[in-house]
Amino acid sequence: MAEVLKGNVVANKIKEKMTEDIEQLGKLGKIPTLGIVRLGQNPGDISYEKSIIKNCDKLGIETKVFEKDENINTEELIELIEELNHDNNISGILVFRPLPKHIDEEIITNTISPLKDVDCMHPLNLEKIFEGDLSGFAPCTPKAAMEVLKYYDIPLEGKNVVVVNRSMVVGKPLAMMLLEENATVTICHSRTQNLNEITNNADVVVVALGRAKFFDESYFNEKSVIIDVGVSLDEDGKLSGDVDYDKLLPLVDKITPVPGGVGSVTTSILLSQVVLACKNM
Repeated sequence: MAEVLKGNVVANKIKEKMTEDIEQLGKLGKIPTLGIVRLGQNPGDISYEKSIIKNCDKLGIETKVFEKDENINTEELIELIEELNHDNNISGILVFRPLPKHIDEEIITNTISPLKDVDCMHPLNLEKIFEGDLSGFAPCTPKAAMEVLKYYDIPLEGKNVVVVNRSMVVGKPLAMMLLEENATVTICHSRTQNLNEITNNADVVVVALGRAKFFDESYFNEKSVIIDVGVSLDEDGKLSGDVDYDKLLPLVDKITPVPGGVGSVTTSILLSQVVLACKNM
């Protein structure tokens, strides 16, 4: 039976460190504050927003929600973000994505101040990661995956790690973080040929395709460590990861559950970056 790599214990450790930092900031008269920009009434965005606010309240991080009509134009959104950039009471800015199609997302990502870019949208913050500088903000999902690996003392140096995702949100920055730990990294994607052969030869496999239960036992062996980043609904309408968790649990060495795995760490990473932004102000 595989060891289950639960995310809540990892998140709690991050929150403990945050609580100490927030107390120290309080002594300096500083309160970490997250500005949330939401366009429209997307139920997924609203649910995520409520979750963030709930977590912030528990930790002593303040939140301010800036809800705008989804028909807002690019210029109006730029104006709002510039206001937040110059507001000394706002430590970090989170813009819910994807943005409506009529909004120029590239301009928006370049408008957010790199010093308040807690979701790591700005090219300058991504560039730092590709240069090996992990001291600043990072995309929350890959950083959460790394925190899970570190918490459970999973060795990475010299190990073969396969990342099944090539996006700038997950796969590419995660590959850079793994290289900093001296892992040997292979990036795969939905069009990779003989994918099951590649994953079978890996020590660690990180999957983020967004296809429920896509990966079965043919992709892994009894020594596989699986970090499942994918989140989607299965045929029964239940939340599922990319791997067939129930089928693989008795067959592999270590595995993260969905829900309760990497996703439960992601919000803690985001909030820790709000605290970092406040410390740097």
